[in-house]
Amino acid sequence: MEIERKFLIQKLPDNIQQFPSHRIEQGYLCTNPVVRIRREDDSYILTYKSQGMMSREEYNLPLTKEAYQHLCQKTDGVFIQKTRYIIPEKENLKIELDIFHGSHQGLILAEVEFPDEQTALAYQPPSWFSEDVTFSSQYHNSYLSQHPFSGKNTP
Repeated sequence: MEIERKFLIQKLPDNIQQFPSHRIEQGYLCTNPVVRIRREDDSYILTYKSQGMMSREEYNLPLTKEAYQHLCQKTDGVFIQKTRYIIPEKENLKIELDIFHGSHQGLILAEVEFPDEQTALAYQPPSWFSEDVTFSSQYHNSYLSQHPFSGKNTP
């Protein structure tokens, strides 16, 4: 079970470069249900996600580079390209800060995963977070793959 909240970011923290980061690209074989392929640095993953907003089932399977490249040709929409920074947060949580590139240049989102829904609902985000978009499907990457970001606060 994946339990996460998602926030828009208007201004990056000053020390962003000090945190570990990963280059991610992902495409969608299907958006309902969500079936995604992802390259994160030199790792390749096939993911299935059930419907839901804050909580949903997620299953990950490893792929070979060759299988990933084969499936890339079968995706719909645009590929999501982003740099993900991993930032430690209070109570042993972590912030996954995504800075989007390509068709989604200008979009910056932060996700925080939680052990349970109670913790997620009680979470108080840092002051540099902006709007909570957890319950807006327009900020799911599967939606963004079909609707390039316009550069405004909403896709």
